[in-house]
Amino acid sequence: MPQEGSKGRRGEPIDGVLLLDKPAGITSTRALAGAKRLLGAAKAGHTGTLDPFATGLLPLVFGEATKFARFLLDARKGYEAVLHLGVETTTGDPEGEIVARGTVAFDEERLAAVLAAFQGTQLQVPPMHSALHVGGRRLYEYARAGEEVERAARAIEVESIRVLFRRGDELGLGVACSKGTYIRTLAADIGRALGCGASLAALRRTFVGPFRLEDAVTLEALEAPDGRSHLLAPEVLVAGLARVEAAPEAAMRFLQGQEIAGEGPTTGEPVALFESGQRFLGVGVAQPGGRIAPLRLVASTPAPRSP
Repeated sequence: MPQEGSKGRRGEPIDGVLLLDKPAGITSTRALAGAKRLLGAAKAGHTGTLDPFATGLLPLVFGEATKFARFLLDARKGYEAVLHLGVETTTGDPEGEIVARGTVAFDEERLAAVLAAFQGTQLQVPPMHSALHVGGRRLYEYARAGEEVERAARAIEVESIRVLFRRGDELGLGVACSKGTYIRTLAADIGRALGCGASLAALRRTFVGPFRLEDAVTLEALEAPDGRSHLLAPEVLVAGLARVEAAPEAAMRFLQGQEIAGEGPTTGEPVALFESGQRFLGVGVAQPGGRIAPLRLVASTPAPRSP
């Protein structure tokens, strides 16, 4: 996750989470750079990328929130995917060259059976056009050089697939899945199972963990004078962790890097620490004997609002 810097254009720390509706045609890194510039932020990062052709929810983190982005990396995700039936491409999406065409000739019963077979826990082989590292290089670097390398299959979970529409050779699907699921690969595998082949024509991310696309804003919205009002407090990133309250004296010791007494979950599990139920202090790790050790600490004032 790219990070740098200190303060924003008004000389104030900018700490918080921005739910961005990424447009098509730009990388996630470019979207982050645009938001960073418009907000006047100097320290920023994202919590997982979207391909350039894809649109939708891209949570961005600024200032102190960058310390807690890791707690969103394992979140489940949702997508609306449009499959181009009968067309396979080199990349599995509209940016690749067409390598095969097939006849679309299946009925609704066959479609339902195929989609049902792709739900649940399964193994998926990452596509060559992805950012995974193999042998010290990213897979897309091998792909651009015309090389194909062996990739180990990874366990994923497709929680649900539902049909959104079918229009001619286009099939719209709503997918909820675990982290690490490649929708391009899922689309290609579904196309092969249907006997016609398929590739993605469009992809839109609709949720990441607790965050929803309907709460996201565009880059244009950040151009307004109140652009920073769209920031959520850093603690929204740890909403899924067990919460521990600390009295003021214990909170001070925790912020100084000391262990404090506190009832947390199983030893080794992360917990979110708050002072007197209000101020977010950071994340600690439950220790034996009812102690909590600091893991990530807040060093500045949180963003102006919680969701």
